[in-house]
Amino acid sequence: MVDYQRYIDRVDEWITERPRTVIIAFVLLTVVFGAGLANISTDAGTSQFTEDSPAQTALDQIDQEFSASFEESNGSTQLIQSGSNVLAKDELLAMLEAQQRLTEHEELRVVGSSSAASVVAQTIDPTATTPSAQIDAIEGATTGEIEDAIQTAAEGPGFTGLVSNDFNRESASASATIGTVQHDVLGGVSSSAAGTGGESPLTPIQTRSQEVVGSVDSDIRVFGSGLVADEFTNIIFDSLIIVVPAAALLILIFLVFAYRDPIDLLLGVLSLVMAVIWTFGFTGLAGLPFSQMLIAVPPLLLAVGIDFGIHAINRYREERVQGIDIKPSMRTATDQLLVAFFIVTGTTVVGFAANGISDLQPIRQFGLVAAIGIVFTFLIFGIFLPAAKVWADQLRAKYGIPEFGLSPLGSEGSVLGRVLLVGVGAAKRAPYALLVVTLLISVASGFYATGVDTSFSQDDFLPPEEIPDYVEGLPEPFAPGEYTVTDTTNFLEERFSTTQGSSVTVYAEGPLREDYSLEAIQRANEDPPDAIVSSNREADAESIIGVIDTYAEQSPEFAQLVDRNDVDDDGVPDDNLETIYDELLDSPYRAQALQYITEDYRSTQVVYSTESSATQDEIASDARSLADRYRFSATATGQTIVLQAVSGTILTSAIQSLIAAFVVTAIFLILIYYVIEGRPSLGLVNLAPIVVSVALLAGSMRLFGIPFNALTATILSIAIGLGIDYSAHFVHRFADEYHEYDEEVLPALEETVRGTGGALTGSMLTTTTGIGVLALAITPILGQFGLVLALTIFFAYIASILVTPSVIVVWGRYA
Repeated sequence: MVDYQRYIDRVDEWITERPRTVIIAFVLLTVVFGAGLANISTDAGTSQFTEDSPAQTALDQIDQEFSASFEESNGSTQLIQSGSNVLAKDELLAMLEAQQRLTEHEELRVVGSSSAASVVAQTIDPTATTPSAQIDAIEGATTGEIEDAIQTAAEGPGFTGLVSNDFNRESASASATIGTVQHDVLGGVSSSAAGTGGESPLTPIQTRSQEVVGSVDSDIRVFGSGLVADEFTNIIFDSLIIVVPAAALLILIFLVFAYRDPIDLLLGVLSLVMAVIWTFGFTGLAGLPFSQMLIAVPPLLLAVGIDFGIHAINRYREERVQGIDIKPSMRTATDQLLVAFFIVTGTTVVGFAANGISDLQPIRQFGLVAAIGIVFTFLIFGIFLPAAKVWADQLRAKYGIPEFGLSPLGSEGSVLGRVLLVGVGAAKRAPYALLVVTLLISVASGFYATGVDTSFSQDDFLPPEEIPDYVEGLPEPFAPGEYTVTDTTNFLEERFSTTQGSSVTVYAEGPLREDYSLEAIQRANEDPPDAIVSSNREADAESIIGVIDTYAEQSPEFAQLVDRNDVDDDGVPDDNLETIYDELLDSPYRAQALQYITEDYRSTQVVYSTESSATQDEIASDARSLADRYRFSATATGQTIVLQAVSGTILTSAIQSLIAAFVVTAIFLILIYYVIEGRPSLGLVNLAPIVVSVALLAGSMRLFGIPFNALTATILSIAIGLGIDYSAHFVHRFADEYHEYDEEVLPALEETVRGTGGALTGSMLTTTTGIGVLALAITPILGQFGLVLALTIFFAYIASILVTPSVIVVWGRYA
């Protein structure tokens, strides 16, 4: 054993002899951290998870090099038009009018635009390169000429990607189309950020674009990364506005029951508020952005803070009801609780910090902020709250202010006290039988949990298309805003084959001037994997080869050039490729060509259609297999592949964090009980109920259909951190009582349950209810996290009260 008491005695002296000094110091620190709140920025959406992914890097390159042929452009806005027939003359003119009006507003920094209407206009008049000239071309054409132009344009590889799946070439009709407007954004922006959130310089541009396009007489909606980023940010704050007051109200109700004294209640709530201010003030001072992940941190701080607060007041009251004075009562309470709080803090920090080994930056950041927040919570509830309680009770005694609710929770003779002894009763009669049953249930739950799904998508972070009535009907200022992103993305999924995972792209970099380059692409497309759409054993692909074929059909001179340089006569040129590219880029098909090849002839993209029945994993695997066939440096990418990569990383992170948290926690507990008690085996006793609660939690996730996603992936390591909270209080209190009762196990157990069980019950009821209100959050991912977090605390409590007594009885027989 190590003599740690002298350190605790120093803290005791500050708490009991200089409480006002302690209070002033903590208030000043709160002011310092409070200043950091003004520095908090937001980072929302999925981009924060995908930024280190090779597939996302390739997708960003594609967006920069192929999205449009406007060299100055580095940001884009989509114009999504819908109607009975968006290819009718008046609708084509409406789209071109929208493009024209956006171009006229200098603040929108438009450097170019394109759409199906532009392609049709240029098919009619190849010299019409501006929206104004294209409007003239459409206005001067007859209906028949427009239909002929649409049919001709549809033969090109790019046109069908701009119109909806119901496009009918014969009748020249479609119910929706997409236009693109390019902006020269100061400071730059990745256009692949559309749908990923985060702060975007495109937000004011696209907000203003909505107003401009709204003046056009057609159903055209504006969509882009700036609007998505703005909506993600609004969702964060709207969720906080709903969740925080609801949680505060429920927590307050249960804290009234737990404290039963207005001054104690005020001190407890003040301490909770300080813990949140310190934590998020730190994130502001450290320059860490606030993301959806960090919305889960306040509930975690509340879970631990409420537990610490109730234990501190409850233990102090146990001494005060015996007639002991203020200072000795607090010294006894802090002597015991500072050690228990240190154990809980250490293991909780380990559980949260275990997320630091994740390959995903937001999960690492979440683990860091949560771990630091728990350290702050330990300091506030371990030092500030006891000092404030001493000072408040001294003032009460001085001015004759009465005290309320002095009896501790779960005291002997109370109904709760009798109920809490159920676990001790089972430990007396049949400890081995209870542990065998517990083991069987845990193993079965763990085995069942192997079927838990893994999920990662933009939908996890967005509100449902239909907001629940109980949220929609909230009064101001709690009423949620108007959200359109989910509706728009669902519309794109439904109407367009090239969005949301129905195609994948291979991004290749290499010497495309070499004679073998196009032949290499052609050979890679032969006998494609099952998830890739094919005909006649060749992949259904859109590439520079398709643009060459299309132009060759329109231009006899270009066709002759291709034929002269097709040595093996297979329809794909394999000689003088630079000359062919030069001719193509000097033709009316320049814009289409630059969708698939860069002007320096160093990069290309090939777009493959995927089978609708293929799973995300199958698509990703087959796309990577296809990329491996290329002779160049090739990367398979696309939203499906990016999301699948993150999904796999999430599962890996969950398992690695669980193992790391378990191993480090076990080592910590064994060492700490060796240091403070000389009994390292008590560390294993402390750990046993946590194994049970983690197994039950994992099984419950599958039972309730909750997948491992960006947020719930952290829950297994968090379950260890928070679960230890309950068992550590129980085991440490038992160790103290074990000495008091001359190493008699059962009397020590009964006293432990009466003394600590009440505080554990109050903590469990408060935190599960307060955290459970996360289900009210607008984003599904937060609702799921709130449920699993509440289950984590409930299972940890049940395991501590019911299982730990039997574990201790068995330990007592062999220790």
